[in-house]
Amino acid sequence: MLMNEPALNLDASGLKCPLPVLKTRKAIKGLETGQLISVQSTDPASPLDFKHFCNSGGHELVSEAEAEGTFTFVIRKGA
Repeated sequence: MLMNEPALNLDASGLKCPLPVLKTRKAIKGLETGQLISVQSTDPASPLDFKHFCNSGGHELVSEAEAEGTFTFVIRKGA
């Protein structure tokens, strides 16, 4: 698998804070360091929540996008 392809796609649409981050935290535990996870969320608080999650957890927020109310975050698992 390419290192720039997400190893996992997680759809957290419809969930409210803090559930998208909690589901991501649980899912990312199954990944190896350096692997990517792509997360979709419709919670307006998600951008702030995921920035904090990455900063506090040692993960890298590779990209963040928004289209029609759905946010997509690509996160690289830290060590």
